[in-house]
Amino acid sequence: MSDDKRGRVRVEASQKRVRAYLGGRLVADTLRPLLVWEIPYYPTYYVPLTDVHADLEPNGISEHSPSRGEATGYDVVVDGVRADAAAQRYPDSPLPDLNDAVRLDFAAFDWFEEDELIMVHPRDPYSRVDILASTRQVRVEIDGVTVADSTSPRILFETGLPARYYLPLPDVRMDLLTASDTHTSCPYKGTADYWNVEIDGTEHRDIVWIYRTPLPESQKIAGLACFYNEKVDIYLDGVRQDRPHTPFS
Repeated sequence: MSDDKRGRVRVEASQKRVRAYLGGRLVADTLRPLLVWEIPYYPTYYVPLTDVHADLEPNGISEHSPSRGEATGYDVVVDGVRADAAAQRYPDSPLPDLNDAVRLDFAAFDWFEEDELIMVHPRDPYSRVDILASTRQVRVEIDGVTVADSTSPRILFETGLPARYYLPLPDVRMDLLTASDTHTSCPYKGTADYWNVEIDGTEHRDIVWIYRTPLPESQKIAGLACFYNEKVDIYLDGVRQDRPHTPFS
């Protein structure tokens, strides 16, 4: 493991088989992936150069990182299919684990951990998601109006984030909700659909979401509604909870 205090970049070997595809064509297949925390919240994958099966064509793009050093940019080409500016190398990085590795842009490829497709970013081995049934009363207010009141929540505890309260739809004022065109993806839970809430003519956009078909490990929240703790008033057993400060605030 490496840790650079300037950028607080951590590098750690993973034991998972990791593959990346471009248009169904194999780009990389490795048993020695590196998890690199370029930002504090989640890692990305770097792949040993010898495990890259695509051509890396220099594109003249360079980039400086205070912690990782000078990056050389590449286009990724495999069987005539090209992903522009989708790879970087740090051959002289002060983090020696990166010297012989390739950073593949996660969004440019389809990624598999073992034989399971992953989305958004690699799963953080230090993040955990626990979903527990509860009989605690959860009441949600927006602008002083109760929009949900339930005594059968599923409480989702995720490392680094506040507890989230997933509520049965019969306990939610669905008459105040309108479907949004926003959708987000999570590597632990799947794809979420969002609703807006309108209170006395004021629209609160994308303030509640639902996972209709979550990933297998998160099936307990299927079809339940969750409000942003950061943006609404939540009363837990009658006690108003402080609004947490998170990247979603």
